[in-house]
Amino acid sequence: MNARYDLKQIMDIDKWHKLQDSMSLVTKMAIITVDYKGIPVSKHSECQAFCREVRKDPALSSYCQKCDARGGLEAVRSNKPYIYQCHFQILDIAIPIVVDDQYIGAVMAGQVKLSDPEVPIEQIVTRPPNAETDKKFNALREQYRSLPVLSYGEVEKIADMLFHLCNYIVEEAIRKSDMLQMYRDSLSRENPTAAPVQAIDSSYEHIQALQSELSNTLIEKKLKKSSGVYQAGNSILQPAFDYIYRHKHENADLKEMAALCHVSPSYFSRIFTKETGENFSVFVPHLKIGWAKELLETTELSVNQISDELGFADAGYFIKTFKKFESLTPAAYRKIYRDKA
Repeated sequence: MNARYDLKQIMDIDKWHKLQDSMSLVTKMAIITVDYKGIPVSKHSECQAFCREVRKDPALSSYCQKCDARGGLEAVRSNKPYIYQCHFQILDIAIPIVVDDQYIGAVMAGQVKLSDPEVPIEQIVTRPPNAETDKKFNALREQYRSLPVLSYGEVEKIADMLFHLCNYIVEEAIRKSDMLQMYRDSLSRENPTAAPVQAIDSSYEHIQALQSELSNTLIEKKLKKSSGVYQAGNSILQPAFDYIYRHKHENADLKEMAALCHVSPSYFSRIFTKETGENFSVFVPHLKIGWAKELLETTELSVNQISDELGFADAGYFIKTFKKFESLTPAAYRKIYRDKA
């Protein structure tokens, strides 16, 4: 299995450590993040003394590794958090990180005991009876008793929260990484002989500014006039562009366009943004305003007629959208254009 995304490359690991430590304190769970191979990409936050000593023991740590591997596989298979008991009947959770239907890593949390042990939870790895193991356990009995205790309901809520939070953060990190790469590619195309870009401000505000700048540049350079056809760099998207161009009077729906391209909505959204520099929900009205400008320049259609022609809900919404992108009304745009002609 080859992962398209490397967690170490797309995330600021130092900042992730701080967040992971905070999540560990709030949830009372030990947490560690691993890549799709099961290799840790973060340190262990709040590892419990009992588990720390067990994992130091060569004979016992092999069972811990089997639990981690099996838990991760079950989480990937179900594409949701998998709650299970380890070989010492300690509760753990494997939380998959999935982007564009691809498993890229997991957050492993747990090292807690259950306050309601009657709840049936699978013990995914068992050890055969062993006197030496029993002796080691007795030596760590106090540490075992001091493990945090949570109810199953609390564990479920924590698992759900970590699943959504971690996947959201990773998706945002990937979006930011993609935007930076797109900016570098744009600079390379603008000036192929220029030296490679070594450092780019990665602040949120700068990324937003880059996104706006790239959106305008890409639309001006890549979008044809209304009679032309958009040739997508990613051929998967071509059916969506063909449909949008041929049905200008309709309001294209992201899910419908994704189905037309035979991909999931989340994947469609990601590759569409990478292709155009804008989210689908921004790109389509931006494109319609481009068509509206052509109609204002070349026809005598009224603002109401142009609004209807391009599928806006009403003229008021069309004017508001036009002002959002052009900073003036359609009527003012037409007057300025014709005054210059």
